[in-house]
Amino acid sequence: MFLRAVIALQTLVVFTAPITAGLLLSSPSGQALHSASAYGVFTVSVVHLATAILLWRPGGGSPGPILYAAVFLGLTLAQVALGIARLKTLHIPLGVLLFGLSLLHLSRVLADRRTPVASVGP
Repeated sequence: MFLRAVIALQTLVVFTAPITAGLLLSSPSGQALHSASAYGVFTVSVVHLATAILLWRPGGGSPGPILYAAVFLGLTLAQVALGIARLKTLHIPLGVLLFGLSLLHLSRVLADRRTPVASVGP
């Protein structure tokens, strides 16, 4: 359940980045807002990776969510580097990819709600 909340937050934060990018083009304070949204995406990506690791380790489940979170964090770091370098031709499509991946992962996690197993009584 906590992983679902983190992925939902990640999707929301990634969604705010293009909004602040629009403000970057139209407002003097847009750069600070877009920078803050980049820090937010990075922070939530780190929290997502930490959550995936902490939920996997005690339960001994599949390490798949860890791989996804690690790849997403790597893409986020690439996104930040491309933004700092002002390479918009790569920065914008990667941002769209990040949103799409996050939305896809959120839809999979929400659809994977496991039905509780009924306990067998005497």
